[in-house]
Amino acid sequence: MAKIDLKSLSLTELKALNARVEKAIERHGKKQKGKALALVKAKAKELGFSLDELTGGAPAKKTTAKKPAKAAYRHPDDASKTWAGRGARPLWLKDALNSGKSLEDFKV
Repeated sequence: MAKIDLKSLSLTELKALNARVEKAIERHGKKQKGKALALVKAKAKELGFSLDELTGGAPAKKTTAKKPAKAAYRHPDDASKTWAGRGARPLWLKDALNSGKSLEDFKV
C-alpha cells in the first residue's frame, strides 16, 4: 500500500481524499455483500432450497391503515372531544387538570 504524506495536504485535499476513501469503502462493502449473498444462495440451492424459502422471503408491507385507538378519556360537556391516552394531552384536558380535576374524572 502506498504511503501518503497527509501532513503535506491542504484541508481541501484532505476532504477530497476522505470523500474518495468513503466511496471506496462503500463500494468494497457492497462487493463483499454481493459475494456473501451469492455464496449463501449457492449453498441453499445445493441443499434444494431457495434463499427465500429459508429466510421466509422479504416480509410484505402492510397496506392497511392503523385503527385509531379507542377513547379512554372524554370531555364532560362535548362528547366529540376525546383522548386515547396516547401522545400529548389535549388542551381541554390540560386545562381541566390544572384547575384541580383528576384524570379519573374524564375516564370513559
